Amino acid sequence: MRWWDIPAVLVLEHELFPEDAWSEGMFWSELAHARGPRASRRYVVAETEDGRLAGYAGLAAAGGLGDVQTIAAARDQWGTGLGARLLTDLLQHATAFECAEVLLEVRVDNTRAQKLYERFGFAPIGFRRGYYQPGNVDALVMRLELAADPAGPPPIPAADPAPPALPAVSGTDDSARSGTENHG
Repeated sequence: MRWWDIPAVLVLEHELFPEDAWSEGMFWSELAHARGPRASRRYVVAETEDGRLAGYAGLAAAGGLGDVQTIAAARDQWGTGLGARLLTDLLQHATAFECAEVLLEVRVDNTRAQKLYERFGFAPIGFRRGYYQPGNVDALVMRLELAADPAGPPPIPAADPAPPALPAVSGTDDSARSGTENHG
């Protein structure tokens, strides 16, 4: 994700998370930490072949701990495997950031996202009461322990079969361009 992606990201953000959408300033703040030799964030976007935003995701890392900040996919992308691809990208970067574990919060009523995280090996570890405001919705906290051996993290599950035109994943390092509904 780059600064010029923010307007389209905000439109999707407000569509998917009308009660607790991030502000433009929050995205700018996250992107400020996503580039350069001291980067501690990874933000990616997914675009369709015609250039329309399909989804985005973000990870923060510090002190051996990764935190999935957000994952979102346009509703017409649900069930295509895009969320799995975005999460795969974040977990690969968590390994690059030398994270021993990755945490995330997900709405207790978002079973679609919870199932995705469980497929990747995330396990519930607790709740944050009233985490999502102003709706006062609880968050389920989940954790994935990454392998500490040189062989790397646990294998990432294969994404569901995807249609031929699955959006590509691209991050802040310009390596490429690519949601499930999660927001934390």
